[in-house]
Amino acid sequence: MAIKLEKVTQTFYEALEEGKILGRKCPKCGAVEFPPVYACNTCGSYETEWYEISGNAKLHSIVMPAPLSSKPEYKALGKFCYGEIELEEGSRFNGVVRGMTKKKRKQFLEEGKLPLPVKAAIYQRDGYKTVVFDLIEE
Repeated sequence: MAIKLEKVTQTFYEALEEGKILGRKCPKCGAVEFPPVYACNTCGSYETEWYEISGNAKLHSIVMPAPLSSKPEYKALGKFCYGEIELEEGSRFNGVVRGMTKKKRKQFLEEGKLPLPVKAAIYQRDGYKTVVFDLIEE
């Protein structure tokens, strides 16, 4: 079976330059993959198509950066955490969330507020754009 492969990373990063955040949607089962991958993780189909995600998501876990796990280029983010994110479209993955402090983390965990609403944002790093999420405080 021949599979037509395209440059997933090139298309993804070009879309970020245009202000769009893309995943891949499976026309067979409707699952959305983010970050984008060729094959559907739900049904295994290789026929996925580009799909602009809403950016609406939930943060299911909060991991504060430690000195050895914090990337120097993330200092410009301000206060942030790592965590498991679930897109409105269904994909779950680990990502970066801006706006989280140790004090907020403690409060959210003590009050049982997880999952928390977050929203995808395009972040300019050195030489390229990437996707981070912003904490939405109600």
